Amino acid sequence: MPGKRQRAAGPLANGPLVTGTFLRKTGGHGFVRPEGVLPGRRESDIYVPAAAAGDAANGDSVRVRVSKARDVRRPGPSGEIVKVLARHTTRFVGTYFEASGRGWVTIDGDALSRAVAVGDPGAKGAREHDKVVLEMVRFPTIFRDGEGVLTEVLGKAGEPGVDTLTIINEFGLPGPFSEEVLEEARRQAARFDESISDGRRDCTNQTVITIDPVDARDFDDAISLERIEQGHWLLGVHIADVAHFVPEGSPLDQEAAARGTSVYLPDRVIPMLPEVISNNLASLQPDRVRYARTCWIELTADGAFIAAEVERTAIRSRRRFAYEEVDVFLGDEHTKEVEMTADVRSLLGRMRDLARLLRGRRTARGSLELVMPEVKIDLDRDGRVSGAHVVENTESHQIIEEFMLSANEAVAWRLTEAGIPFLRRVHPQPDPRKLRQLTEFVSELGFEVDSLESRFELQRLLQLSRDTPEMHAVHYAVLRSLARAVYGPQEEGHYALASDCYCHFTSPIRRYPDLTVHRKLDHIGRKRRPASDGLLEQGEACSQLERRAEAAERELVKLKLLLYLRSRVGEAMDAVVTGVEAFGLFVQGVDLPAEGLVPRDTLPDDHYRYDRRRHMLTGHRAGNSFRLGDRVRVVVAKIDLERRSAEFHIESRQRRPRTKLAKRPRGPDKGQRGKRHRRW
Repeated sequence: MPGKRQRAAGPLANGPLVTGTFLRKTGGHGFVRPEGVLPGRRESDIYVPAAAAGDAANGDSVRVRVSKARDVRRPGPSGEIVKVLARHTTRFVGTYFEASGRGWVTIDGDALSRAVAVGDPGAKGAREHDKVVLEMVRFPTIFRDGEGVLTEVLGKAGEPGVDTLTIINEFGLPGPFSEEVLEEARRQAARFDESISDGRRDCTNQTVITIDPVDARDFDDAISLERIEQGHWLLGVHIADVAHFVPEGSPLDQEAAARGTSVYLPDRVIPMLPEVISNNLASLQPDRVRYARTCWIELTADGAFIAAEVERTAIRSRRRFAYEEVDVFLGDEHTKEVEMTADVRSLLGRMRDLARLLRGRRTARGSLELVMPEVKIDLDRDGRVSGAHVVENTESHQIIEEFMLSANEAVAWRLTEAGIPFLRRVHPQPDPRKLRQLTEFVSELGFEVDSLESRFELQRLLQLSRDTPEMHAVHYAVLRSLARAVYGPQEEGHYALASDCYCHFTSPIRRYPDLTVHRKLDHIGRKRRPASDGLLEQGEACSQLERRAEAAERELVKLKLLLYLRSRVGEAMDAVVTGVEAFGLFVQGVDLPAEGLVPRDTLPDDHYRYDRRRHMLTGHRAGNSFRLGDRVRVVVAKIDLERRSAEFHIESRQRRPRTKLAKRPRGPDKGQRGKRHRRW
């Protein structure tokens, strides 16, 4: 009978066994992503009905038996989880309530579908609607309740600061530093006296400056720049010598490796290193002698790379600039609005000129620049959302970006030349299948392009789509077509930056991979080369910790925005479509970066067809079509804090004419200079 599940002959037990990660969805069903499958290759995912999921939770490593039967209503394989191999976590955060004389916790998000019973909640003094931390004793299934024990009460849901504590505990983010680690940091501080030892070049008389956000607390990079013989440039990128204060294998180093990265939450920073180091000893503060690892880069008059060396130095920054101050100078290099000495003013002019040359060269070699508007939320004193603002990527930001990119590339080149294995920043080539789909998608938008498997054609598309009605659609689609950058020793290059050799060197205060690269530099010139054993595992660990930090920041921003929108149900806002699925549209606010779902059954009355290739939901009636990147007007319909979800309904959509762009003539031009750079 049509619509009925069609089962193949033979029991499920005869199907093959596959190991993978369970991705749970609301309602208890989910998908298993097999090991070794790249993110985004959803056609390989194995569908698992709720009744076949057992007690698996989101993120668990599982073994699934694939069914030989096929569900005519759902493409792709399906199966049953037969064993949980490893738990993603046994620690959860949720909301406490009481029912039938027992204590229960509703777990936040979609990790588990059923409430979990807790024994003796009175031992922790939990009250109704408190946010609590739960250690799972027995995971629930659709057939039985789970059991857990309360380990901590965070406070009443909605109270100031409770949302941040919720995310810290949910993601297992690091807490305060241990006394052993703090004592090691204090010992390092006691030893430091600003003297310049043998083996460290004295650069304290050079004109060196820092440029950072106005609210920055640590300064890990500084710049010097001179014109030398034959009109060449000598660029000095001075990076805090964190390795001097963090001996390899010390308690400080072990803690930094375990943290992997500093975590930048909207209302606080969880640092990788104690602040006596990150905000003092290793921070390149103005008018203080500070130790650095300096990457000296010699370039031709037109910005071509000649050579690079790295050495230990001591510097004294002459001036700390905020980006906004440098932008004032760039608007008028004779401005009196920002005070500076003549040598600093001259340095800023040279920095501007060289950065423009480097940017032009990077663009010419095929580097990609995505325009993805960055909206940051504003918080009041209690940590609640009070508004939002767009972060402008101005020329002052681009100057520092270019110099950091140059230093990262130069250090990677130097280590490679010396035959020393190290942690690279790897951005793999995109999946050709995805690029072919992207070519078809942008052709539907009216762009006449050759195959986007050519990076220069992809670059041309990004440039030509700027300031057109289709810009959001194109740039979102390109982003979805690219792989994710990771850390590892493999020599695969960095696709987005069009670099064959790249690493992270410039932020050792906040990124552990950078610290490892600093230490590798000590091996240059030695006869004995360091072993490459363990680099792959170290890279995977650093990549996972980076993803955890990014996910925690996104989730806390999401939670704060949901709390903000809870009292604004019924209000309208402008949004852009960021995802199209068979069940509806994902949208994000333009002025306020709140994300949510527009369910398919709430769209204007029609029968909609889902086109995965074109990222569209299309109805039969004129105007009833929605695609990735469309601007829409939505109404806040429902906020569910426990599930952390927002539901929006379409109020109206903006009608836009299609842009028809012709093919470019064949010639040597390989791209044009862009306006913004996406950080990789």
